[in-house]
Amino acid sequence: MKNIFIIGSKGIPAKYGGFETFVEQLTARKQSENIRYHVSCLANNNNEFEYNGARCFNVKTKKIGGATAVLYDILSLRRCIKYLKTNQLKDCAVYILACRIGPFFYAYKRQLEKMGVTVYVNPDGHEWKRSKWNAAIKKYWKISEGMMVKHADLLVCDSKGIESYIQSEYKTYNPATTFIAYGADVTESNLTDESEVLQTWMEQHRIRVNEYYLIVGRFVPENNYELMIREFMKSNSNKDLVIITNVEQNQFFQGLSERTQFNKDQRIKFVGTVYDQQLLKKIRELAYGYLHGHEVGGTNPSLLEALASTKLNLLLDVNFNKEVALDGAVYFNKQEGSFAALVNQVDQYSSPMIDGLSKKAKQRINEEYSWLKIVNEYERLFLTN
Repeated sequence: MKNIFIIGSKGIPAKYGGFETFVEQLTARKQSENIRYHVSCLANNNNEFEYNGARCFNVKTKKIGGATAVLYDILSLRRCIKYLKTNQLKDCAVYILACRIGPFFYAYKRQLEKMGVTVYVNPDGHEWKRSKWNAAIKKYWKISEGMMVKHADLLVCDSKGIESYIQSEYKTYNPATTFIAYGADVTESNLTDESEVLQTWMEQHRIRVNEYYLIVGRFVPENNYELMIREFMKSNSNKDLVIITNVEQNQFFQGLSERTQFNKDQRIKFVGTVYDQQLLKKIRELAYGYLHGHEVGGTNPSLLEALASTKLNLLLDVNFNKEVALDGAVYFNKQEGSFAALVNQVDQYSSPMIDGLSKKAKQRINEEYSWLKIVNEYERLFLTN
């Protein structure tokens, strides 16, 4: 039996989040009877429970602001080591999601090494580039990333772009890497067009089927909300721009409102969050087009979900996005007028043109990003290394 300890997600059952969804799918879709998963879960107690056939162990973690995640990962790693020693487990591996604990990593890695435990690390995306961090935290993230790359037995990258970056940026460490993509749910929503929950949502926000562009994602500057809103306002489109995100009345939102004056354009609609996954999938399916401005990170879950659900996808022209969508989407850049011109252009697309792009996008997701394929690749990795 191969025991796999997963550290770094907030845990399962998953409510939201990329890593949380990954762990949910990995455990729920497990194929091999020769794998036993142990999943750390951020909590206010240290209880254990079974879920999806996995042993889940809560890790009580004191909230200390931005460092909470670092403390949580360290405490999770300590719990893993204690459990391994107490139960004298053999043939084990630890999979750490994200590079938060670099300065503390080597000490724990040595302990695991002495026990014959393999340590995998998922480097995630360019966390050190995110605008929400101040200069000191960005520096910590970059240093931490380097130290974890240096000492990991294998880095599992969910983007070929990230894998190339790791190999280039840290070539002096000669890092061992492999590529396994993030997955997407390729099934259609179980809601009908007449479903009450859908109709209520549509009426509440005055939205019409196939008459809106959609954005779904974290409300942060590096996702280029300002670019897309400003350019959409310049376009001639009669459709709405529906934005599903957790908008707090923070400095970024206030500044964006003042700079763009989007509140004067009735097409721009911030509609809050949608946690009902079937409803969210249906909203994607009924959109005219999906807009994706992410430029930091690897394979983005919201992009995969859009390609699997929305017929027409307009993506920022960066390598992470092109790697995923290839010719199943159309692209814009950050030059003034580029996005507005693209909106005007795709507004006039014929049904056969849209259907052709949709077919390519869905084929791409089905062939390369289905959760079944991803889970099988992970199990092959865990059982052969």
